[in-house]
Amino acid sequence: MKLGRAEPLVTALVAGLVRLLAATWRYRVRGWEHVAAARASGQPVIYILWHSRILPLLFHRRDERIALLISRHRDGGYLAELSERWGYRVVRGSSQRGGEAGLLGLVRHLRQGGEVALTPDGPRGPAERMKPGALAAAQHANAMVIAAGARASSAWWIESWDRFCLPRPFARVDIAYSEPFRVEEGKAALRRGMTVAERALQDVTYGANAGHGMENG
Repeated sequence: MKLGRAEPLVTALVAGLVRLLAATWRYRVRGWEHVAAARASGQPVIYILWHSRILPLLFHRRDERIALLISRHRDGGYLAELSERWGYRVVRGSSQRGGEAGLLGLVRHLRQGGEVALTPDGPRGPAERMKPGALAAAQHANAMVIAAGARASSAWWIESWDRFCLPRPFARVDIAYSEPFRVEEGKAALRRGMTVAERALQDVTYGANAGHGMENG
C-alpha cells in the first residue's frame, strides 16, 4: 500500500489513540465565567492560545463547532483531521501561506455569530510571540478576545519548534481563561492589543490563574 493511500488510515488510528489518551485527563477549569459573560454579550468571540497547548484545549472544547485556522503544511493536515473529528470547523491557512483567505473566512464566521480559536504564534513560531493576525480579525469583526491556557500535572514535551505539550495518561489538566477584551480600530490600537494579549496568554498559561507547580518539563 502506498503511503498516500495509507495516510487516512494512519490519521484515523492516531486520532483514535489520542482520543483514548485524552479521555483519561482530569480537567479543572478556571475563568469559565469570562466565557459565559462574553457569550451573554451577544458579540462574536475569538479565543487565542499558544500553539504548544492546543491539544488539551482542543479536547476540552470539542463538539462546540468552534472554527479553527490551521496551517496548510502537511503536519497541519493531521491536526485538521483530528479537529474535524472532534467537532471543529476547520479553515485552512496561516500567517505564512494562505493566511489572508483563511482570516477572511474566520471573520465571516465571526460576523455570523460564531466562535473562533487561533494560535497567534503558529504555525512555525517564534514560540509564544504574538503575530497580529488574530487581533486584526478581532478588529474587523468587532469581536471579544479571550486568552486560553492549559497546564498539565504530567506531560510529554515533543521536540518541536513550540515544545508541544502532550499530557500523560490520567494527568490533571488546568484550563484557564482570561477576562475578555476588545481591540479598537487602528494600527496603534492593534499594537496595544498585542501587548495586552501576550500578557494575558502568559498569565493563563504560567501565572496564578493557571495553578502553580504543574509543569516540570
